[in-house]
Amino acid sequence: MSHHATLMTPVLTSRRRRTHVRPLAAVGLSALLLTACAAPGGSAGEASPSAASDAAPKEAGAPTPRLVYTHDAGIEVLDAASLERVGSAEMTGFNRLNPAGDGRHVFVSTGDAFRLFDAGAWTEPHGDHSHHYVADPKLTDLAFAADKAGHVVVHANRTVLFNDGSGKVDSFTTSALGAAAEGGKLPATDSYVTPEPHHGVAVELEGGKLLVTLGNEESRSGIAVLSAGAGQERQEIVRNEDCPGVHGEAVAAGEAVVVGCENGMLIYKDGAITKVPSPDAYGRLGSQAGSEKSPVILGDYKVDKAAKPERPTRISLVNTETATMQLVDIGTSYSFRSLGRGPAGEALVLGSDGGLRVIDPLSGAVTANIPVVAAWEESATWQDPRPTLFVQGSTAFVTEPASQSLHAVDLNAGKVTRSAKLDHVPNELTGVAG
Repeated sequence: MSHHATLMTPVLTSRRRRTHVRPLAAVGLSALLLTACAAPGGSAGEASPSAASDAAPKEAGAPTPRLVYTHDAGIEVLDAASLERVGSAEMTGFNRLNPAGDGRHVFVSTGDAFRLFDAGAWTEPHGDHSHHYVADPKLTDLAFAADKAGHVVVHANRTVLFNDGSGKVDSFTTSALGAAAEGGKLPATDSYVTPEPHHGVAVELEGGKLLVTLGNEESRSGIAVLSAGAGQERQEIVRNEDCPGVHGEAVAAGEAVVVGCENGMLIYKDGAITKVPSPDAYGRLGSQAGSEKSPVILGDYKVDKAAKPERPTRISLVNTETATMQLVDIGTSYSFRSLGRGPAGEALVLGSDGGLRVIDPLSGAVTANIPVVAAWEESATWQDPRPTLFVQGSTAFVTEPASQSLHAVDLNAGKVTRSAKLDHVPNELTGVAG
């Protein structure tokens, strides 16, 4: 995949709320209106303070999770409990959403920048207790300049940004983001540049080691793990180049880091890299979902390199403890936005038949199939809207572009408990814990 979009000057707007929530929805906070205008994104460390909001933050009695989704003209923010609209930002181009990891902010990959979006809900520790706040969401003027802004990975209290066009890897302490942004700055970063630019990904591990993909503009071959250190002072510890077309990443219990290949998966764990081969000569694992509660990685599984798209019906379950792969045919196709993990590590797959399958990651058994949306077909254009799964706690949120709706699935109850009509056709979806 490529990540191209145009960075435009955002205009924050206040519009009449048109979200219609069905009777099952809880009544949440009143909608907060956006009133500020932000300046274009600057380079890292040189951005001016974020545009101030007219409304001061308000203290809340508990964390206030929020959802953030993109559409063809901008970004919308919803209260995760009520699905009520709380704010928006106009932003043209195809923009991608990435959780920043601090429970408050989201990075918007705009092509030439990782733009910081404040979802307007956060928690501040205070001795033996915490204080919770809500404010107007806003697209700040803080941004890390990028050359083809790509993947953002959060792990071990480190947020890592990968530049596909330059191979530059920027990492910073995740928990430092909030205070820095409040002061109108970006947190201090460490930067490493891969030998050649490519569409890649990087993960910083406990203890400071850095896992990076290997490749160039023509091909990608594997991963290398570098020592802890600053910038280019890092030294290579181990590498494996038996991973053609390396793509995606996930972390399983025990800090097992995986990347997908066109012929299997690589696992980095306890200082060693292990290859788990696919049973087919071409068996691509390009999208993965991990959980700290499970040693098993959920992945897609494709066998037709020429298909555009393939629409597979089998998913992969790779056990990082036994280095084995299990393939499960779920009886329906799915897309790269269909994979997620539940609160206990259960594997979740949103099928094109409209059902959300709950799968035991160890046995591969489908334990539930929850009807959520109408049947759909994946577009051949990967940027097009399609039903998208995002999991927050024990709730799975699923967009339905065809009906311009969003559904909340209680994973404990095994059913849809809330649905809302949206102001726009939703594309990407993420959220913050508040």
